[in-house]
Amino acid sequence: MPGPRPTFGLKASQQHMTIDQARQIWTTADEGGFDSCWAFDHFVPMGRIRSGDIFEAWTLLAAMAQATTRVRIGTLVTGNIYRHPGILAKMAATVDHVSGGRLIMGLGAGGDPYADPMLGLPSYPARERIERLDEACQVLNLLWTAETATFTGKYYQLLDAVSDPKPVQRPRPPLWIGSSGERYGLRVVAEHADVWMNASLRPDDVDELTRLSLILDRHCHDVGRDPATIRRAVQFRLPDDDDETMRAVERYLKAGFSDILFMPYAGGLPRIHDLAELLPKLRSLG
Repeated sequence: MPGPRPTFGLKASQQHMTIDQARQIWTTADEGGFDSCWAFDHFVPMGRIRSGDIFEAWTLLAAMAQATTRVRIGTLVTGNIYRHPGILAKMAATVDHVSGGRLIMGLGAGGDPYADPMLGLPSYPARERIERLDEACQVLNLLWTAETATFTGKYYQLLDAVSDPKPVQRPRPPLWIGSSGERYGLRVVAEHADVWMNASLRPDDVDELTRLSLILDRHCHDVGRDPATIRRAVQFRLPDDDDETMRAVERYLKAGFSDILFMPYAGGLPRIHDLAELLPKLRSLG
C-alpha cells in the first residue's frame, strides 16, 4: 500500500537576520509551493556561537501569518515550559484566526541550559519536563474543544475555564510533538501527537530514527492506538545541491518519514528558490 502523501516545508529559524529577510523567506515559501514554514522557539541564537539577533517565535508567527496566504505555519517546536498552556492555547487560537486556519501546533518539553538561567527561567529535570508536556497536551485539547474546562494536574490546573474563540480548525489544530525519550517522551507522542517530529544532523541518523519509530509503534499498541495514525516528520540541513537533496529525501521517505522539513542556512534565500523549483521532482518520490 502507498504511504501517506509527503509534505515539504522550510524551518526558517529567525536568528542572524532582519525582519525583512525573514519575511522574504516566508513569502518565498508561500509563493513557491512549500506545504509549511516554521519558526523555532529559542531566546538566544543556537549554534557554536550563541550571540546575535534572534526574534521571539509566537509574535513573529502572527506577523508571518499576515505576510502569507496559503502555506501552513507553526513553531518547531514551542518550548512548553516557557508559557503556561492556558495562555498558549489562547495564543495559538489567535494565530489560527489570523492565518485563516493554517496553524500547526508544534510542541516539545523545552529547556535550554544556557539561556534559561541567564533569563531567570526555571530549570526542571528532564522527567518533570516530560510530565509537564503530557499535561499541557491535555490542557490545550480541553481549552480548544470544551465549552468550559476543569483540569487537576500535578503541574497545571483549570477551574471552569473558558477560552473563546475556539480555533478555526476543528476540532483543533494538528499537534506535532518533538520528543524522543524511549520510556516517557515517546509515550507522550503515542498518546497525543498527530505527527512525531525529529531532527537529523547526519545521514546515518536515519537508522536511529527508524529504531525510535519502532519503539513509538510499541507505545502506540500499549495505549491502544494504531501507529499509522501518527505521521513521522524529520528536519535536516538543506543540502548544497539538488542531487544530494533528492538522495536525502528519498532516504527519509523510504524510512517512513512523510513530512520533510529543510533547514536553510542564514542568507540562503537563493538556495531556497532553487529548492522551490525542485519541489515537483521531490513530490514524485512519494
